[in-house]
Amino acid sequence: MIKTLLIANRGEIACRIIKTAQKMGIQTVAIYSDADEHAVHVRMADRAISIGAAEASASYLNSAAILEAARRSGVDAIHPGYGFLSENPDFAEACEKAGLRFIGPPANTIRQMGRKDSARQLMASADIPVVPGYDGQDQSDDCLSAEADKIGYPVLIKARSGGGGKGMRLVQEKADFKAQLEAARREATASFGDDKVILEKYITAPRHIEVQIFSDSFGNHLHLFERDCSLQRRYQKVIEEAPAPDMPEAVRTAMTKAAVMAAKSINYVGAGTIEFIADGKDGLREDGFWFMEMNTRLQVEHPVTEAVTGIDLVEWQLRIAAGEALPLKQDAITICGHAIEARLYAEDARHDFRPCPGPITTLLFAEDTNIRVDTGVESGGQVSRFYDPMIAKIISFGQSREEALSALQANLSRTHLLGTQSNLSFLARLCENEEVRAGKVDTHLIDAKLDDLSAEPQATHLALFVACLSLTNLTQTFAGWRHFDEGQTPFKLRGRDEVVYDCVFAVFTCSGKDNYRLYHGGKAIEVNSLRQDRRDERSIWHFVYENTPYRAESVRAGNDVSLSFKGQNWQFNALDFIPAEAKITSKNVLTAPMTATVTAINVENGEQVSEGQSLIRIEAMKMEQNLTAPQDGVVDDILVEAGQGVNEGDILLRFGKK
Repeated sequence: MIKTLLIANRGEIACRIIKTAQKMGIQTVAIYSDADEHAVHVRMADRAISIGAAEASASYLNSAAILEAARRSGVDAIHPGYGFLSENPDFAEACEKAGLRFIGPPANTIRQMGRKDSARQLMASADIPVVPGYDGQDQSDDCLSAEADKIGYPVLIKARSGGGGKGMRLVQEKADFKAQLEAARREATASFGDDKVILEKYITAPRHIEVQIFSDSFGNHLHLFERDCSLQRRYQKVIEEAPAPDMPEAVRTAMTKAAVMAAKSINYVGAGTIEFIADGKDGLREDGFWFMEMNTRLQVEHPVTEAVTGIDLVEWQLRIAAGEALPLKQDAITICGHAIEARLYAEDARHDFRPCPGPITTLLFAEDTNIRVDTGVESGGQVSRFYDPMIAKIISFGQSREEALSALQANLSRTHLLGTQSNLSFLARLCENEEVRAGKVDTHLIDAKLDDLSAEPQATHLALFVACLSLTNLTQTFAGWRHFDEGQTPFKLRGRDEVVYDCVFAVFTCSGKDNYRLYHGGKAIEVNSLRQDRRDERSIWHFVYENTPYRAESVRAGNDVSLSFKGQNWQFNALDFIPAEAKITSKNVLTAPMTATVTAINVENGEQVSEGQSLIRIEAMKMEQNLTAPQDGVVDDILVEAGQGVNEGDILLRFGKK
């Protein structure tokens, strides 16, 4: 058995591998770049080694640095996870030459299957159905154009190397072919250093279905059934599930048989995925699926297979790499229930899923039965601009697809994420979509429904009420008994959709009890029987409105509030409002009210200032705030400079008397 394992990766997959290795009694060594010095996976591992600068090319793609870290730490195996070097045959070869076990197939297998053209040719020779297309060596414009004509439009141009939708272009008409070919080549060259492409017939109602396979070094091969990965944006997966919805047993048998045949045909060893494209126009059928590509590694979506089979795929990888046989026979592996995974990304669905790297002020996951969360990020952490913007994978399990989907939607609505933008509400709405609920999924669905899925609904009066309530310190703001007059606080709240809501939150005392009102848009709502419970960083609010009891959950970080209410997740930012804990607490110092960046210093040492005069301007999460003098005085000592990052409570400058 492996004694010490180096994980040549980062983030949630590094954490995932570490958990299983430590469960098996294997010592773990993490690697990290300068950007990841304080990352979760670094703390989880038994040891951690720095390997270079933040850029991936200088760290997680630096084979020499990783192998040197392995030598220094005395490991006997390397797990590459997914991405980075996981499908790099040269790295696998270098590990073997260094006397290290590479957790994956041999280098020659990775090389064979890593290029889409050679993989297609191998599968065709093994009688595995492949998508009609062209994978020849003649890459001239004239040849490719002629082959596209033979295939018939629409045609898909795909880079023969790499994946993740890079170097892929859909061509609807002949007139667009040359321009799209040039674009695909440019992107392929930039991403993989290889401008060669293949052409495939474009399936108009495509479903992306893949089969998890496992093979050992004794010639045993089996499958762990299928996953459906059809819900995609920009050719990248967003939600995956196992088993595939509406999968006829005859089609499952044919597809899994083809996948095992594919593994046998190349004498595969380890974990792999055979990916198929299926025509879902008139339902799945035995002659309606084709080989697309093979991933010679662990997949991002492997947890859904683990959930429905009860098998730890990482443990199997490690055992096979250690020379053991497959732990089970095919007939001992069955499907139980249904599992669905949602990928939580730091990205903006309203702007073509633009990545949004930045700070994670608060990240709280709801702890629900049958929900698993894989993450490498935590509150106070950072989504780095140097790497993939994934924050977490949230996996739900149920006895039925409906149960699993409902559990996932409910959990997403109760997940709190403040700081950078994310696709959290987009995922929740995707789970509610009628076609998704009915299992009518294909790779076009998100694009076709994007406007509806990415649009933020107008905030309801009750949602605004809870947001104001969460931003208000009731014991300080409304202290004292009133008989007639209301204690009022105006709020200007900005929603996730940039809409600004002007509200007034008020409390009044009647018959010895406090009642609460919200004024917004010419309407006043009155709430009573308010009760607050605290659970960790969450506030649980119970109240009555129009004789109906309600429950809401909120998390506040400075001027930001995340709200879970009536099955939806809301986020608001309070503008022109300084929360109680952000006020200056001392007369002779000015402190930072929140973690932020100093954007301007408006005074100099020795300058006389008046109460209320602007001293320093800071910015946090795209919101600027002026910090003013608490009294007349003299600036004694400025302790920061423009562009500097500061934490909540840091002293920014000191005052003296005039």
